[in-house]
Formats: sequence, C-alpha cells, structure tokens
Amino acid sequence: MVNILVKLSKYVITLLMAFYTFKCFSVFRHNSDKAKNRIYKEQNAIMYIIHFIAYLIIFIKSENINVILLYGAELAFFIMIIALYQGLYPKCSRLLVNNMCMLIASGMIIITRISFDKAIKQFIIVAVSSALTIAIPILMKKVRSLRNIYWFYGVIGIILLGVVAAFGASTYGANLSIDLGFISIQPSEFVKLLFVFFVASMFNKSTSFKQIVITTIFAALHVLILVLSTDLGGALIFFVTYLMMLYIASGKAYYIFAGFLAGSGAAVVAYNLFSHVKKRVVAFLDPFKVINTSGWQICQSLFAIGTGGWFGMGLYNGIPGTIPVGDKDLVFSAISEELGVLFSICIILVCLSCFIMMMNIATMCNALFYRLIGVGLGTMYIFQVFMTIGGGVKFIPLTGVTLPLVSYGGSSMLSTLIQFAIVQGLYILRNDEVTYYEQEAEAED
Repeated sequence: MVNILVKLSKYVITLLMAFYTFKCFSVFRHNSDKAKNRIYKEQNAIMYIIHFIAYLIIFIKSENINVILLYGAELAFFIMIIALYQGLYPKCSRLLVNNMCMLIASGMIIITRISFDKAIKQFIIVAVSSALTIAIPILMKKVRSLRNIYWFYGVIGIILLGVVAAFGASTYGANLSIDLGFISIQPSEFVKLLFVFFVASMFNKSTSFKQIVITTIFAALHVLILVLSTDLGGALIFFVTYLMMLYIASGKAYYIFAGFLAGSGAAVVAYNLFSHVKKRVVAFLDPFKVINTSGWQICQSLFAIGTGGWFGMGLYNGIPGTIPVGDKDLVFSAISEELGVLFSICIILVCLSCFIMMMNIATMCNALFYRLIGVGLGTMYIFQVFMTIGGGVKFIPLTGVTLPLVSYGGSSMLSTLIQFAIVQGLYILRNDEVTYYEQEAEAED
C-alpha cells in the first residue's frame, strides 16, 4: 500500500507542479488585478498541496514523528511570509513572492529527504534570513543616498574578497568561506550585491569613457581576486553581470563582444594555471574516462537524472544521498532522481519566470540607477541558475555554485533573499511613481 502511495504521489506532484508553472506565465496575459490575484491564490494552494503530499510521504517512509513538526513549522512560515508581504507591501510582486516560496519548498523537500538534521538547519536559516530581509523593500524607498556611496560598495567588496583569498577555508580547491567556529560565511555571496550597487552607482554618475574605464578596472579587480581564490564560478558570475550592466548603461554592443573575447582568453589562461580547472574540463569532456577520480561527481549526477526519468523514482525510492554534494551544487540531480525530470524542468521554468519578472521590473524603472540594479540582480540570478543546472547535466563544466533558494546553505540563501527583497523594493518604487503620475493627471483634468 505504501509503495502504491509513493508511486501515485510522484505523478500527482508532477502534475501539480506543471500546473503551477503554467500559472507563472499565464499571469502575464492578464491585465486586471482580479484575474491576477485569482492566479496567485491558485499558486499558493498548489504549493501547499505539493508540500503536504511530499511531507506525508517522507513521514510514512521515515516514520520520524519530528517530520510532522518540521512540516507544521514550514507551513506556518509560508503562510506568514506570504501574509506579511501582502500586508506590509500591497504593491509588491505576488509572483516573485510565490515563486520564492515554491523554490524554498522544493529545496526543503529534497533536503529533508536527504538529511533531516540539515533540513532543520536549513529551515532555521530560511526563517532568520526572511526576518532579516523583510524590511528591505521599505528601505529601498526611504534611503535615497544609496546611489551616492559608490566607493563604499567597491572598497568593501574588494576588502572582503581579499580577506577570503588570503585566509579563507578551501573547498574543492577554491577559497570560498571564512570559518568563525560556530558558523561559516561565504562573503562572495554578499559581495555580489555590493558589486551590483557599485557598478550601478558608478554608471548612474556618468557613462563617459573615463568613467567606464575606472569602473572596469574595479570590476576586473573583483574578478581577479576571485580567480586568485580559484573561485572561478563566482568570477564568471561577476564578469557576465558586469558586461550586461555595461551594455545597458552605454547601449554599445561592442563592449559585450570585447568582453567575451577577453573572457575567452582568461578561460584559456585559467585552464593552464589551475589544476582543478583542468580536471573539471577533462571530466566535462569525457567523465566516464575518469569516473574514479575527477569524473565521479558528474557521472553520479548523470546516473541520478537518467535513473529518475520523466516522473522520478518517487520519494525514498532513489538514492540521492550517494550524489556528491547532492544537497548543494548537484541538488538539481537529486530532485530529478526522486521527483523526476519533468518536475526539474518546471523548477527551471519557475526560475525563468523570476528572471522575466526581474527584467520587467528593471525596464519599468525610470531612474538609471534602479534600472541597472534590476538588470544586474536579474542577470546574476539567472546566470547562477544556468551554471548550477548546466554543470549538473554536463552542458558546461561543473562550477561549484548553488541553485538559489533550493540548495542547502546559509550565505546563498540569505544573499538570494536579499536579492528578491531589493527587486521587490524596485517594483514598489515603480508602482508608487505610476500612482503619483496618475494622481497628477487626474488633478489636472
């Protein structure tokens, strides 16, 4: 009976996730607030049902009574965070709130399946991070001096990256984190945000050739320190984000072309300088040839995805615990094994809908500073998604970055929630501007 329930649940979860994903894009067809609100409520209901079914299966298979307590705590959290955003920010993007919760829920399901102890830690991280970031949208509206402290963003970012490069703990060949004993912090996750604000404030001041050169030098310094730390995944995210922001600010496409030429040359240099980069490239080209060494991670990832098939093995019918860093860098593969490739494709599409919404918000901003922040954060988010999933399916070499909001990890979770909160602040700012101009027009009439 239990096995039948598990097998049936995977089809129901996949169908519900597909329906949720469809709603992510169908909402763009509607102009009325009433129709949109109906879709948002449907999305919430679908998320709660998926969350309930998954934890019911986890409880039945694990027979751990604490799973019920964790489920109740998570359910209360999702209800509370959705209510808080609606109550505090009536003009917020409900789609971003829903997608944020859906991605967190998907991550919590697979992390709980892999390790209940880690799931407890992850839930605490999510709850604390949400509490810390809930006020950010209003700060975006109240604090008007953000665009004027560009040197603060740049200098602090470089100092933090330098500290990690010199004293950071090594993980898979890269200096990524600072171990404080009771907690480990990955500063580059937060420097990403400072970097976006630095570039936006510099180009908001001027887009002259001199200003572009100065900004490029500082941006290159960020990337160089990351390269010296052998955090090449992080360096690539910074690099691509800067190119996109430079293009939006200047409107000149040849900057992107020149940047990609420079990036290609840097990739060749990195391949020849760093042994772990060479190993990852070799593993990418033919992972089965080096399956016992550098190809082990990607091979296990591919085995998991292939084993899961379209609808997955079902929760507790796979072995996601055997996937190296299956709760972090390769969480997409763990999800694919037990919940299926179709569910994983829906995860990608939900991430894509977040990106589309972020870019829509950016294009709506009148002020260049806010527009660049929106573009920078949106680019940074979707490129990290691409790198994580692309590495897991052998589309690109593994880069060692996490899937935002889904993977296990404190620094990544907090920095991503800050990203989403900042974008919400931009959306609210833009809606306030529209309301103001509409009121002015009515007054003139």
